[in-house]
Amino acid sequence: MKIVLAQQNYHIGNFEENTRKMLDAIRQAKEAGADLIVFSELCVCGYPPRDFLEFEDFITKCYTAVDRIREEADSIGVILGSPARNTAPQGKSLYNAAWLLYEKEIKGIAHKTCLPTYDVFDEYRYFEPGYEWNVIPFKGKKIALTICEDIWNLGDNPLYRICPMDELIGQGPDLMINISASPFDYDHEEDRKEVVRQNVLKYKLPMFYCNAVGSQTEIVFDGGSLVYDAKGTLTKELKYFEEDIAMVELPAPVPPLFEELLPGLSIPIHPEATDESLSTPTVGHAGGLTLEASPVLGSVQSVRASRQKDPDKVIEYLVNEENIREIHQALILGIRDYFSKMGFKKAILGSSGGIDSAVTLALACEALGKENVRAILLPSPYSTSHSVSDAEQLSRTLGNPYDIIAIKDIYETLLRTLGPVFGDAPFGLAEENLQSRTRGNILMGIANKFGYILLNTSNKSELSTGYGTLYGDMAGGLSVLGDVYKVQVYALARYINRNGEIIPGNIIIKAPSAELRPDQKDSDSLPEYDLLDKVLYQYIERRQGPREIIALGIDEALVSRVLRMVNTNEYKRNQFCPIIRVSSKAFGVGRRVPIVGKYLS
Repeated sequence: MKIVLAQQNYHIGNFEENTRKMLDAIRQAKEAGADLIVFSELCVCGYPPRDFLEFEDFITKCYTAVDRIREEADSIGVILGSPARNTAPQGKSLYNAAWLLYEKEIKGIAHKTCLPTYDVFDEYRYFEPGYEWNVIPFKGKKIALTICEDIWNLGDNPLYRICPMDELIGQGPDLMINISASPFDYDHEEDRKEVVRQNVLKYKLPMFYCNAVGSQTEIVFDGGSLVYDAKGTLTKELKYFEEDIAMVELPAPVPPLFEELLPGLSIPIHPEATDESLSTPTVGHAGGLTLEASPVLGSVQSVRASRQKDPDKVIEYLVNEENIREIHQALILGIRDYFSKMGFKKAILGSSGGIDSAVTLALACEALGKENVRAILLPSPYSTSHSVSDAEQLSRTLGNPYDIIAIKDIYETLLRTLGPVFGDAPFGLAEENLQSRTRGNILMGIANKFGYILLNTSNKSELSTGYGTLYGDMAGGLSVLGDVYKVQVYALARYINRNGEIIPGNIIIKAPSAELRPDQKDSDSLPEYDLLDKVLYQYIERRQGPREIIALGIDEALVSRVLRMVNTNEYKRNQFCPIIRVSSKAFGVGRRVPIVGKYLS
C-alpha cells in the first residue's frame, strides 16, 4: 500500500483555499499511484478554530468542504480532519474527528479521545471526547486511526483515563495513522519523535504521522511529519517549517534474510555502505511525487540539557545553535504567515541601534522582503551618536528603507506643556515614558498613513519584568521576540551573522540601554541578563516556585526580586499584542495568570 503524507499550511476559516490545496494534493497522489493520502488534524477548517466552532454556519461549511473532497476520493482513500456533529443527545455538540473517505463515501470516522486542555490548547471547551474505538478496514488492511493527543497518553502517570490505542490493538490493526496539529517549541521536536517511536515499540505496528505546518497568529506548527516502521526505525521525516508531500510504501512482511532492507528498495544494504550511499534514493516518480526510501536516522536523545537542574546548563541549552536555528525558522514563518493570512504587505518598526530592534529588523526583512520593511530611527536627546550610526549601517546593509525623525522638539514641547502639572518634581519615569510614547505615536501615525503593521521589538526578559512602556515601546500589531529571552536574542544576532556581518558588531557587544536618560543601562533596573534569564526560565517554563529555584543555588534575594517583578507586571502583558510562540510556555493564550493576584507579589 502506497501512502502519501500531505503536510500543508492551512488558513483558519479559509475553506475555499484549504479545500483547493487538499484537492491539488489528492490529484497529485492519484497520478503517483497512491492508495491513500493523509492530511493533518482539522485541516478542513484550520487549527485551532477556537470559538468559530460555536457558529453553526462554520460547521456547515466544514461539512460542505468534506463533501467536495469526498467526490475526489474515488480511486484513492483520503484521511482528513474536520469537526463532526455529535448526534447523541448527551455531551457537547461536536467531535474533533478524522474521516476516511473512499469510493466517494465516508468509510469511517474516528473521534479524538484525549482532548488537551492546557497551555495553548482548550479542546474540551468545544469537543466531546470519543467513547467508541474501531479499526477502519481499507484495501485489505485495518487502520488504527487516531488524532494528535491520542498517542501521547503513555507512561507511568497518564494524563487521561483512556488510551485509544489500547482499545484498538485488540482488533488486530495492521498500521497506525495519526493526524496531528502539534505546535513547535524548541524543546518539543525530540519529545514528539520519541512519543511516536514509543507507540510503535509498544504496539509493534508501523505509524504514519502527519503534522500541520504554518503559523496561526501566535502558534507555529513546524511540520516534520514522520513514518516509523514496526521496529521503531524512523524511515521518513518530512521537512520542517515548510509544506511537504511524500509517498511511502507500507512495509510488507519480508523474509528474515531481507529484514535490513529499507522500505521500497530492491537491494540490500551492504555493511560497507557509506553515508553517501545511504542518501535518500528515488525509487519511482509520477506526477511530481516520488516513492522514497529513507536512511535509518539517528536515535533520539533520552535526556536533553533542558531537563537538567543546573541553571547554567539550561542557559547553554537556550542558546544552543540548533535551537537558535529552529527559533530563527519559526520566527520567519510566524512573521510571514501573519502578514500573508491577514492580507498585510508592509511592516514598520522603530530602529534604535539596539540588539532587539536589529534582530527584529533582520528577521522581518528576510520574512517579508527588504523593500517591505520600513525602519524609523527616532533619536531622543539621550540617544548616543553611535546608536544612530549603528541603526543606519544596519539598514544600509539590509537594503531596507529608513527615515530619521528626531523626537527632541516633540519631547520638549510635552515637557513644557506638562510643566505646570509636574512642577518641581525631579526627572523620573514619567519623563522617560514620554519619550517612549512619543516614538509609539510617530510609528503608529506612519503605520496608519501608509498601511504598515507595527512590529514590536520587546524581548521575553523585558516583558517578564515589566521593563517596557505601555503605549510606547510595547505598542505593535505583532511581537516578534516576545517569547525569546535576551540571551537568545544575542544568539540570534550571531546566527544571523553566521555567513557575514549583517548586524553591526557594535550593536552586539555594547551594553544594552533604553537611552531615556543620561548614561542609562538596562542593568540599572534589572539584574544582568544571564542571571535574570536563569530565574525567569525556571519560573515561567518550569513553573518552579521560589524554594525550588533557590535550591538550585540562585541567590534568594535575586529570586524574590525577579518573581515579584514578573507577577506585578501581568497587567502590562494583558494589554500586549500577539506573541510568536517558540517556547513551551509563552505569554499569551498559553499562560493564564490573574492580573490582581497577590501570589509572590
